[in-house]
Amino acid sequence: MTEFDPAQHRMISQQRWFEDFVVGERFVLPSRTQTSAVFAAFQTASGDTHPVHYDVEYCRARGMPHLLAHGFQTLIHTAPGAGLFPFMVEESLVGFLEQSSRFLKPVFADDTIYPALEVTELTPGRSTGVVTLTSTVFNQRRELVLEGTQKFLIRRRPTG
Repeated sequence: MTEFDPAQHRMISQQRWFEDFVVGERFVLPSRTQTSAVFAAFQTASGDTHPVHYDVEYCRARGMPHLLAHGFQTLIHTAPGAGLFPFMVEESLVGFLEQSSRFLKPVFADDTIYPALEVTELTPGRSTGVVTLTSTVFNQRRELVLEGTQKFLIRRRPTG
């Protein structure tokens, strides 16, 4: 066995820079079923105590089949850290600049959601560039339930 080097203990061996990204490149994130545990964890973290998110009978009395997920509960599953993107840019990431979302259809308890990020725009600068990712979340019925954008400032490859 070779000598261990913590700097080499990485998810992705090859770092990526702004120039390495291409429009159309996709980053699939893990699918997740919205279990009661996910609802409880989100309620605890967010402090949102509206009964539409935790009282099944309240929801059913209003014509919903089950607990309604908070929009942010759906959004959190588009966090790039759930996939490989942040591991690719450990050395080149300057910052997370912007996020926007549109919530298109409801997500209920026991729905399974399928998030993904896709590079849709590359805006070069002198020493950095902005990588725009379109975020999408589909449910098990193949319905688009969320779409949005995330923008990241990424360094260009160092010269020399």
